Amino acid sequence: MSEEDVSKKNTKLARILLLVAVGMFGFGYALVPIYDVLCEWKWIERDRPDDIKKAPEVAYKVDMSREITIEFMTTLNESTPMEFRSEKKQLKVHPGEYHTVNYYAENKTDKVMIARAIASFSPAVISSFFEKIQCFCFDEQTFKPREAKTMPMRFVINPELPEQYKTITLSYTFFDNTEKSVKK
Repeated sequence: MSEEDVSKKNTKLARILLLVAVGMFGFGYALVPIYDVLCEWKWIERDRPDDIKKAPEVAYKVDMSREITIEFMTTLNESTPMEFRSEKKQLKVHPGEYHTVNYYAENKTDKVMIARAIASFSPAVISSFFEKIQCFCFDEQTFKPREAKTMPMRFVINPELPEQYKTITLSYTFFDNTEKSVKK
Protein backbone atom coordinates (compact mmCIF):
# COMPACT_ATOMS: atom_id res chain seq x y z
CA MET A 1 0.00 0.00 0.00
CA SER A 2 1.40 3.35 -0.95
CA GLU A 3 1.77 6.32 1.31
CA GLU A 4 -0.93 8.13 -0.66
CA ASP A 5 -3.46 5.29 -0.04
CA VAL A 6 -2.65 5.27 3.68
CA SER A 7 -3.09 9.04 3.80
CA LYS A 8 -6.50 8.80 2.04
CA LYS A 9 -7.66 6.07 4.43
CA ASN A 10 -6.49 8.07 7.44
CA THR A 11 -8.30 11.16 6.14
CA LYS A 12 -11.48 9.12 5.57
CA LEU A 13 -11.22 7.61 9.07
CA ALA A 14 -10.69 11.05 10.62
CA ARG A 15 -13.81 12.37 8.86
CA ILE A 16 -15.88 9.41 10.05
CA LEU A 17 -14.64 9.84 13.63
CA LEU A 18 -15.35 13.57 13.47
CA LEU A 19 -18.92 12.87 12.24
CA VAL A 20 -19.42 10.31 15.02
CA ALA A 21 -18.16 12.79 17.62
CA VAL A 22 -20.41 15.57 16.27
CA GLY A 23 -23.35 13.14 16.16
CA MET A 24 -22.75 12.06 19.77
CA PHE A 25 -22.53 15.68 20.90
CA GLY A 26 -25.74 16.52 19.03
CA PHE A 27 -27.52 13.52 20.54
CA GLY A 28 -26.39 14.48 24.04
CA TYR A 29 -27.44 18.08 23.46
CA ALA A 30 -30.89 16.94 22.22
CA LEU A 31 -31.45 14.81 25.32
CA VAL A 32 -31.83 17.87 27.55
CA PRO A 33 -35.04 19.19 25.93
CA ILE A 34 -36.38 15.65 25.52
CA TYR A 35 -35.80 15.00 29.22
CA ASP A 36 -37.49 18.31 30.13
CA VAL A 37 -40.55 17.39 28.05
CA LEU A 38 -40.80 13.93 29.63
CA CYS A 39 -40.45 15.38 33.13
CA GLU A 40 -43.10 18.00 32.39
CA TRP A 41 -45.53 15.28 31.33
CA LYS A 42 -44.78 13.40 34.55
CA TRP A 43 -45.54 16.52 36.62
CA ILE A 44 -48.77 17.10 34.75
CA GLU A 45 -49.88 13.55 35.50
CA ARG A 46 -48.79 13.83 39.15
CA ASP A 47 -50.72 17.08 39.61
CA ARG A 48 -54.03 15.49 38.65
CA PRO A 49 -55.84 14.61 41.91
CA ASP A 50 -57.31 11.40 40.45
CA ASP A 51 -53.77 10.07 39.79
CA ILE A 52 -52.71 10.40 43.41
CA LYS A 53 -53.58 7.20 45.17
CA LYS A 54 -55.69 7.90 48.24
CA ALA A 55 -57.10 4.68 49.62
CA PRO A 56 -60.11 4.29 51.91
CA GLU A 57 -59.47 2.63 55.27
CA VAL A 58 -60.52 -1.00 54.80
CA ALA A 59 -60.68 -3.65 57.53
CA TYR A 60 -58.06 -6.12 56.30
CA LYS A 61 -57.31 -9.36 58.09
CA VAL A 62 -53.85 -8.82 59.59
CA ASP A 63 -51.33 -11.44 58.47
CA MET A 64 -49.37 -12.04 61.69
CA SER A 65 -47.28 -14.75 60.03
CA ARG A 66 -45.45 -12.18 57.88
CA GLU A 67 -43.30 -9.24 58.86
CA ILE A 68 -42.22 -6.58 56.40
CA THR A 69 -39.54 -3.99 57.04
CA ILE A 70 -40.33 -0.53 55.70
CA GLU A 71 -37.45 1.90 55.30
CA PHE A 72 -38.31 5.60 55.20
CA MET A 73 -36.00 7.88 53.23
CA THR A 74 -36.26 11.61 52.68
CA THR A 75 -34.44 13.87 50.25
CA LEU A 76 -34.70 17.43 49.08
CA ASN A 77 -34.46 18.65 45.55
CA GLU A 78 -31.16 20.52 45.33
CA SER A 79 -32.89 23.90 45.18
CA THR A 80 -35.32 23.31 48.06
CA PRO A 81 -34.24 25.30 51.16
CA MET A 82 -35.88 23.08 53.78
CA GLU A 83 -35.17 20.54 56.44
CA PHE A 84 -37.08 17.30 55.88
CA ARG A 85 -37.02 13.95 57.72
CA SER A 86 -39.20 11.12 58.95
CA GLU A 87 -39.63 10.39 62.65
CA LYS A 88 -38.65 6.78 62.01
CA LYS A 89 -35.95 5.39 59.74
CA GLN A 90 -37.45 1.92 59.73
CA LEU A 91 -40.62 0.14 60.85
CA LYS A 92 -41.56 -3.55 60.98
CA VAL A 93 -45.21 -4.18 60.08
CA HIS A 94 -47.59 -7.02 59.40
CA PRO A 95 -49.63 -6.83 56.17
CA GLY A 96 -53.11 -5.51 56.95
CA GLU A 97 -51.99 -3.42 59.97
CA TYR A 98 -52.49 0.33 59.84
CA HIS A 99 -49.64 2.61 60.89
CA THR A 100 -48.97 6.34 61.02
CA VAL A 101 -45.50 7.79 60.53
CA ASN A 102 -44.88 11.48 61.06
CA TYR A 103 -42.62 13.55 58.86
CA TYR A 104 -41.02 16.82 59.88
CA ALA A 105 -40.44 19.68 57.45
CA GLU A 106 -39.19 23.19 58.05
CA ASN A 107 -38.94 26.18 55.74
CA LYS A 108 -35.42 27.58 56.20
CA THR A 109 -36.14 30.86 54.40
CA ASP A 110 -37.72 34.19 55.30
CA LYS A 111 -40.26 33.78 52.48
CA VAL A 112 -43.48 31.83 52.04
CA MET A 113 -42.73 28.55 50.30
CA ILE A 114 -44.99 26.09 48.52
CA ALA A 115 -43.54 22.58 48.36
CA ARG A 116 -44.64 19.20 47.05
CA ALA A 117 -43.47 15.75 48.14
CA ILE A 118 -43.22 13.04 45.51
CA ALA A 119 -43.04 9.41 46.63
CA SER A 120 -41.12 6.58 45.05
CA PHE A 121 -40.94 2.94 46.02
CA SER A 122 -38.35 0.24 45.79
CA PRO A 123 -39.09 -2.22 44.41
CA ALA A 124 -41.46 -0.24 42.17
CA VAL A 125 -44.12 -2.98 42.05
CA ILE A 126 -44.79 -2.31 45.75
CA SER A 127 -46.62 0.94 45.01
CA SER A 128 -49.84 -0.89 44.17
CA PHE A 129 -49.80 -2.68 47.56
CA PHE A 130 -48.77 0.32 49.70
CA GLU A 131 -52.07 2.07 50.41
CA LYS A 132 -51.95 5.60 51.81
CA ILE A 133 -55.05 6.74 53.68
CA GLN A 134 -53.66 10.12 54.74
CA CYS A 135 -50.54 11.77 53.37
CA PHE A 136 -48.94 15.19 53.12
CA CYS A 137 -47.99 14.15 49.58
CA PHE A 138 -51.61 14.36 48.38
CA ASP A 139 -51.42 18.18 48.25
CA GLU A 140 -48.92 20.98 47.98
CA GLN A 141 -47.81 22.22 51.37
CA THR A 142 -47.59 25.94 52.13
CA PHE A 143 -44.97 26.96 54.66
CA LYS A 144 -44.80 30.41 56.23
CA PRO A 145 -41.32 31.88 56.72
CA ARG A 146 -39.31 29.65 59.13
CA GLU A 147 -42.42 27.52 59.76
CA ALA A 148 -42.00 23.90 60.83
CA LYS A 149 -44.69 21.24 60.42
CA THR A 150 -45.25 17.70 61.57
CA MET A 151 -47.07 15.91 58.77
CA PRO A 152 -48.63 12.45 59.17
CA MET A 153 -48.71 9.66 56.62
CA ARG A 154 -51.15 6.84 57.45
CA PHE A 155 -50.79 3.62 55.47
CA VAL A 156 -51.38 -0.10 55.27
CA ILE A 157 -49.64 -2.84 53.31
CA ASN A 158 -52.27 -4.79 51.41
CA PRO A 159 -52.10 -8.45 52.55
CA GLU A 160 -52.14 -9.51 48.89
CA LEU A 161 -48.50 -8.36 48.64
CA PRO A 162 -46.55 -11.33 47.25
CA GLU A 163 -44.61 -13.13 49.98
CA GLN A 164 -41.25 -12.64 48.26
CA TYR A 165 -41.18 -8.98 49.34
CA LYS A 166 -39.72 -8.59 52.81
CA THR A 167 -38.33 -5.04 52.59
CA ILE A 168 -39.93 -1.91 51.15
CA THR A 169 -38.18 1.41 50.72
CA LEU A 170 -40.44 4.46 50.62
CA SER A 171 -38.63 7.60 49.58
CA TYR A 172 -40.08 11.11 49.53
CA THR A 173 -38.43 13.98 47.71
CA PHE A 174 -39.62 17.50 48.52
CA PHE A 175 -39.62 20.02 45.65
CA ASP A 176 -39.95 23.78 45.96
CA ASN A 177 -42.97 24.61 43.77
CA THR A 178 -43.34 28.23 44.89
CA GLU A 179 -42.68 29.82 41.49
CA LYS A 180 -44.62 27.14 39.60
CA SER A 181 -47.65 27.54 41.91
CA VAL A 182 -47.58 31.33 41.86
CA LYS A 183 -47.71 31.32 38.03
CA LYS A 184 -50.96 29.28 37.96
